[in-house]
Amino acid sequence: MANTGDDRRPKYQRIADTLREAIRSGEYGPGDRLPGENDLMAAHGVARMTARQALGVLRDEGVAEARKGAGVFVREFRPLRRRGIQRLAQQQWGNGRSIWSADIGNRSLEVDQVTVSEEAAPEGVAAVLDLARGESVCVRRRRFVLDGKPVLLATSYLPAALVAGSAITQEDTGQGGTYARLAELGYGPVHFREEVRSRMPSRDEATRLSLSAGTPVILVCRTAFTDAGRPVEVNEMTLDAASYILEYDFDA
Repeated sequence: MANTGDDRRPKYQRIADTLREAIRSGEYGPGDRLPGENDLMAAHGVARMTARQALGVLRDEGVAEARKGAGVFVREFRPLRRRGIQRLAQQQWGNGRSIWSADIGNRSLEVDQVTVSEEAAPEGVAAVLDLARGESVCVRRRRFVLDGKPVLLATSYLPAALVAGSAITQEDTGQGGTYARLAELGYGPVHFREEVRSRMPSRDEATRLSLSAGTPVILVCRTAFTDAGRPVEVNEMTLDAASYILEYDFDA
């Protein structure tokens, strides 16, 4: 609920809160046009810059999007609920399902940019994978598009000697993906560690993820370990922060 009684908040923030509450209540639905700058100036008795800042807050939060020459509209894309624990369960990839199937339901997911190469391991990756300096890794770079919206850039690093000749070195790794193929090689992951942080995107990230101005990215670095404790994959992911809800559901 917007805290409209707090007069210390800037006017543009109060207007943004009012609009956000109207969206939450259903007054404005997905795809609906929000009041424009002139409408907000008249309704709230504010200057154009204040009205513009209010709409900018909603755009920066990913709640609304600007359409050139048409105005500002409630964003139609529904955020993806990323179930951080369930998606990595062995019953997912071990039964031939993509780990994404725990998140997307019947929504449309496409991997529209895939490259696979063999490269010298970056210093930080080599340290995590216990590789010697300059040792080769299989590098898998992908862009994931959900319901037509780019939401994730991912780069996976795996020891080249370990995955040589397997489907992991191909663009299509087959049912169950990389983890199912690692299991077939005798290196199935049984433990994962994820580190999460955030920052503003680089220009390239903003372009590839079609980010609105001011939208941050979430960085998730996941390491996969075998039952012997051997690290077999480092996956560096860049997520559109406005497209995700990170959910972690576990027992005490």
